[in-house]
Amino acid sequence: MRAALLLLGLVSVILALRIYDVQRGPPLGPWHTVVPDEMPRAVIDAADWRRWIAAEDSVMATVRREVTDALDPAEQVPVNRYFAGSPMHPARFARDWNRSFILEPAGPPAGVAVFLHGLTDTPFSVRHLAEAYRARGFVAIAIRLPGHGSVPAGLTDAVWEDWMAAARLAVREARARVPTGPLHLGGYSNGGALALKHALDAIEDPRLAQADRIILLSPMVGVTAFARFAGIAGLPALLPRFAKTAWLDIQPEFNPFKYNSFPVNAARQTHRLTAALQAQLDRLSAAGRLASLPPVLTFQSVVDATVSTPAVLSALYGRLPAGGHEVVLFDLNRDIRFGPLFVPGADAALDRIVAPAPRHYALTVIATDAAGGTTARRVAAGATEATDTPLGLSWPRDVFSLSHVALPFPPQDGLYGADPAPGDDFGLRLGALALRGERGVLVIGLDSFARVTSNPFFPYLLARVTEALPPPR
Repeated sequence: MRAALLLLGLVSVILALRIYDVQRGPPLGPWHTVVPDEMPRAVIDAADWRRWIAAEDSVMATVRREVTDALDPAEQVPVNRYFAGSPMHPARFARDWNRSFILEPAGPPAGVAVFLHGLTDTPFSVRHLAEAYRARGFVAIAIRLPGHGSVPAGLTDAVWEDWMAAARLAVREARARVPTGPLHLGGYSNGGALALKHALDAIEDPRLAQADRIILLSPMVGVTAFARFAGIAGLPALLPRFAKTAWLDIQPEFNPFKYNSFPVNAARQTHRLTAALQAQLDRLSAAGRLASLPPVLTFQSVVDATVSTPAVLSALYGRLPAGGHEVVLFDLNRDIRFGPLFVPGADAALDRIVAPAPRHYALTVIATDAAGGTTARRVAAGATEATDTPLGLSWPRDVFSLSHVALPFPPQDGLYGADPAPGDDFGLRLGALALRGERGVLVIGLDSFARVTSNPFFPYLLARVTEALPPPR
């Protein structure tokens, strides 16, 4: 009884501190309170692409009517993506990449690929992979997952089972458009967990189309322990006065294709999804059925503050039998300029998380070489010796590691790239900003701009993803 009372007292203190902290922050905007009606999960499982797009049109119409057209004068500012006059307003662009899309190749399709974006993201984050597949003769499909691409409030109501239903719809559409030929399934971050789970579901349910190849970027196989208890942080939101506690972060919404604000429910759903994924991996591994999984190629930074790199290696690859699987790890920039600045243990992260060879899967590490360039150091499945291939690529002088958000974006990306292409303009060049100045001047903290947002090794990543595809048409 005493322990229970102490625990209750501790939880009460934590919640009181959370209420105090959140109430001091910025007020909620309509994009935090308007929740568009998404297609119910049971309807998604019976819907086709045309019906899905009609429902998506309705979601976007709700945002336009109840948010954009209803903004107070104080909210009609250039930094607000929901203001029609903002340079970041998605309706201003030739294509609104918040929306689901299908890219058709020139000539008869050689195959079909489905891409699933990450949490708080949109199909924008997989557009470069989709374009590469289209150029090589594939139909490329990217679906907007429920709760995404509209307003952050959409994620206060979404559950991972809704996202899974949308993934199934996209795969159904893929096979409807290209009944025969290779089917590839790709996912970034949370979308990586969904792509992997669809492949596992297809092992257990023969009615689902199985992919021939799986591509994962920073997959959410495991998340931080905080996500497990995130729901507790939102308990005060049951009272209208404390509605802000339903949010872990409330920020200005200036990014046209990603939410800056983050609701408690989103963190909770990541834990629920990864728990279901790991339970399924355990079950299929114990039954000896993971041999049916198609080849999986994963790209992952050794250091990742969003998902667990050790979980990718142990909870996924550590369970896989031999089957053409490979993981590519992007190591730290081990240039001497950064070495003394790494936190204790960071420089040994790679050795700590990688199992000793031989392994059932191939392992490639993108490492700094003696000349200051980078090398792809590959150990084949079942082997113990590495082969080194110089990449002809170098770390930018001011980048010490990749980040979770960097992998799917080339340096030329107009929004996130360090060297954005002139014609790829989305009103803001987040990746090219090198900010120096005093605190309290910008609408968002400087820490938000410190994370590298594009991948200097994207040419290598793209070459590995497309190496088994036909040449560009």
